[in-house]
Amino acid sequence: MERDEIGAWLRLLLTPRVGPASARRLLAALGSPQGVFAATREALAQVVPARETTELLKTPADLPEQLAATLAWLESAVPGQDRTLVTLGDERYPAALLETADPPFLLFAQGRLALLQRPSVAIVGSRNPTAQGKENAFAFAQALSQAGITVVSGLALGIDGAAHEGALAGGRLGSTVAVVGTGLDRVYPKTHRDLAHRIAQDGLLISEFTLGTPPLAANFPKRNRIVAGLSRGTLVVEAAVQSGSLITARLAMEMGREVLAIPGSIHSPQAKGCHALIKQGAKLVETAQDVLEEMNWRVATLASADQGGDEANEASGHEDLLLNAMGYDPVGQDALSARTGMGPADLGARLLELEMMGQVARLPGALFQRVGLG
Repeated sequence: MERDEIGAWLRLLLTPRVGPASARRLLAALGSPQGVFAATREALAQVVPARETTELLKTPADLPEQLAATLAWLESAVPGQDRTLVTLGDERYPAALLETADPPFLLFAQGRLALLQRPSVAIVGSRNPTAQGKENAFAFAQALSQAGITVVSGLALGIDGAAHEGALAGGRLGSTVAVVGTGLDRVYPKTHRDLAHRIAQDGLLISEFTLGTPPLAANFPKRNRIVAGLSRGTLVVEAAVQSGSLITARLAMEMGREVLAIPGSIHSPQAKGCHALIKQGAKLVETAQDVLEEMNWRVATLASADQGGDEANEASGHEDLLLNAMGYDPVGQDALSARTGMGPADLGARLLELEMMGQVARLPGALFQRVGLG
């Protein structure tokens, strides 16, 4: 894409009052951004309201700065982390997103652009998940990535981050797409800086926002429509009733896409959102294989891997007395002692051992929770 064309796309993006819907009408009527800005007031007025027409005839004050920053960003890409702009009409534009009611007309992208054409599922959930929730997000994403499915999420804390990590651990056959609510020259939250760099290397980062855009609260719900739109299905791992991830699930439902949810404890606030979705018709899933079958993605290798994992668990004595007594809800030592008959000293030693093995997490309030998937 030449400098003048990039400048025209950015000008359209930066023009006040002209949102994605108006921009798409203008592009449909006038052919290109250059055609839009070469048009007369009369021609523009036939497509958009008068206030938008007036704004289109002005040059945004920040256009020169944005154009310079964008060109510098594109030119400074390092090997293995391609940077590009993807526009409506570009053959690289993701077909699944193009089918939605409000697709962005310009995307900034960094990483493996081919992932936009792969089968994908969104994995979303709470920013404050339980230990089990993070474990589920990681494990489902890893298994799906190993099966060649791209995992889409929003780079937020909690479930999003665990999903991206799991997909990266699953290898490049599937990997992950992070849809961010800032410019691609910023990372939010900052604690995900290393994760974002790894996604740029082995996955893909995308944003509809210009470079330098800070983490504004209004941009994150807007970002959610792209997370849902890129994906043929949305899996909600954990969510409170008021969770923002339910916005993504609702958008997916409105798009006619599959919505899936992992059930949890009836006592956990972080499971109530998933239970509400299931009552509304979301598909209850317990394994990554369930997701593949629900989406009609047949991957024999994943079924084999799951079976191998079950056999390994059984061979290693997975049916541990204490783990069985714990179940999957947070529980205190007194209750565990009553269930198992173990004394305080033996129980404490065994809990510490399981904690060191990564099978049990210590929670606030002197509670413990099983975190294994078996």
